Amino acid sequence: MMEEPQAMNNSEVLDFRELERELAIAVAADEKYQRENAAKFRAIHQKVASYEEFRDIVAASNLKPLERKDKIGGDRKQPWNPTATTSSSSKEPACAVLQESLPEPRNASEFSRDWRRTDQKERYNFLLQLGAKKLSFIFHAEVCSGLLGDFLCVFDEYLQDMQVGEVMEILQCLAKTPRFDLNLVFLSKDEMDHCQRLFMKLKTLVNDENKADGKLKQTLQPLMALYKVNESRN
Repeated sequence: MMEEPQAMNNSEVLDFRELERELAIAVAADEKYQRENAAKFRAIHQKVASYEEFRDIVAASNLKPLERKDKIGGDRKQPWNPTATTSSSSKEPACAVLQESLPEPRNASEFSRDWRRTDQKERYNFLLQLGAKKLSFIFHAEVCSGLLGDFLCVFDEYLQDMQVGEVMEILQCLAKTPRFDLNLVFLSKDEMDHCQRLFMKLKTLVNDENKADGKLKQTLQPLMALYKVNESRN
């Protein structure tokens, strides 16, 4: 009579759950490496100004968008991530949400990341929240490609009469950034139309007798010249 095969020792028994866990860890590590490696190439291509910007771009490659349940209800374990789309029925003012939860960007790469994740209305509040002084610091090297046109479109769409001074200060600070004239040249026709309309709105509000401000009137005309706005078009 044949003897039954000797039972395997416990140490020799395959633990499939452990193998699955190790495989998942290895896959996650490889994906992380690929994301960070791609981010390094992007940073080099963008010719970032400092190692800090390079490091921040690489670190941001591992960020994941929050689900709605992470933003509303329960304790938040990390700052609000605007990648998750805000419901139009939300009763929270956009500016209040930004002020409470969104960390201010420290450099141009962080600003660009947050800008891409923020919807149009919140972008207006985002710019006003940062203000001219902070934006001057963020864009000390230059305004990133395409952003100037975005700013002009957002200001044209959402300009509020009580915020004319703040918007003009931001427009002034942008006009002082390096390569501003080059950014202006690359504005699309639609973006230039927004620019034209924005300055006509500013002129109307500044000239309004109820909003009269000598300093703003003196500032507006040179600012229009910097942005190549032609009043004869209107």
